[in-house]
Amino acid sequence: MAEEKAVRFGILGCASIARKLVRAIGMTPSSSVYAVASRSVDKAKAFASSNNLPPEVKTYGSYEQLLDDPCLDAVYIPLPTSLHLEWALKAVQKKKHILVEKPPALCVEDLDTIIEACNNNGVQFMDGTMWMHHPRTLQMKAFLQNPDLFGDLHKVHSAFTFEGSDKFFEEDIRVKPDLDALGALGDQGWYCIRAILWANDYEMPQSVIAHPVPVLNEGGVITSCGATLSWQDGRVATFDCSFHSCLTMDLSMHGSKGILNLHDFVIPYEENSALFYSSTNTEFWEMATAWGPRPSEHRVTADFTQETLMVEEFARLVKGIRDSGGKPESQWSSICRKTQIVLIAVKTSIQEGLISVTL
Repeated sequence: MAEEKAVRFGILGCASIARKLVRAIGMTPSSSVYAVASRSVDKAKAFASSNNLPPEVKTYGSYEQLLDDPCLDAVYIPLPTSLHLEWALKAVQKKKHILVEKPPALCVEDLDTIIEACNNNGVQFMDGTMWMHHPRTLQMKAFLQNPDLFGDLHKVHSAFTFEGSDKFFEEDIRVKPDLDALGALGDQGWYCIRAILWANDYEMPQSVIAHPVPVLNEGGVITSCGATLSWQDGRVATFDCSFHSCLTMDLSMHGSKGILNLHDFVIPYEENSALFYSSTNTEFWEMATAWGPRPSEHRVTADFTQETLMVEEFARLVKGIRDSGGKPESQWSSICRKTQIVLIAVKTSIQEGLISVTL
């Protein structure tokens, strides 16, 4: 009975990142991997075998075959960004709920088309920004919203970088203009921009301007960049993303009374627990030879991985629609759209010679 009620997922494509979601789906009783599709059935079978999926999981040699399966509830789409629009729309037209890898689209117009199709067909949309579902995120928000501990938000900085290998720059889809033309901005900058918006309660900035000397490859794909976001009341945020720097995932938020920092905001150092650090009312000590108090360490334990918690939330929303006649939750599409708008503004600033883009 429990298996019949589980949300039955189809995996549309055998990208390496799909392995993480397959594992997450297998860790929650609310969902199950029902089918896997690739452009060859042999590849789909190899993926199912290498990820230890049970023999009853169906394997298809085309994406269309998977979407035509009437038993399927939802589809996870880890395809290259250039294919998201086509296959998201095809999935939605078959009344399949969609969990789409980030970035979900190459432009705001394409994302609007996907969201509109989801709304018209009564299916749930969510993008795969997994860190938002970790319990640490909720506890950090509680600190930011405490006027006595943090005060008013003034500045946010986020950074997500890693150093790509020679093979990465030759073969990875994230540097191919026909597959993932948004490059590092879409892959890493998405997380940074989402974190900035999250810290600002999703209030959109007034303007966006890219930092000098972005790096582009021969195909015109951004491999390193940064930007500054500004609000009318003086709040400011900056971010950096790069395929050329040592692995880092920093996030810091500065308030009038406190500061919050963490160094693994996208993927925690450990799966089952995560840290953040906070300071309140710090000041110089006598003769300014030292200052404090030192930051407090906060450890947040998690019974499930953040990917599993994301699947749980998505499955809960799907069940509400499938089993109770509910409507899709618009929160996730709204947050996603705001992230996409800012991301494209950064891209526009780079393309137009580092102009300030008003939102």
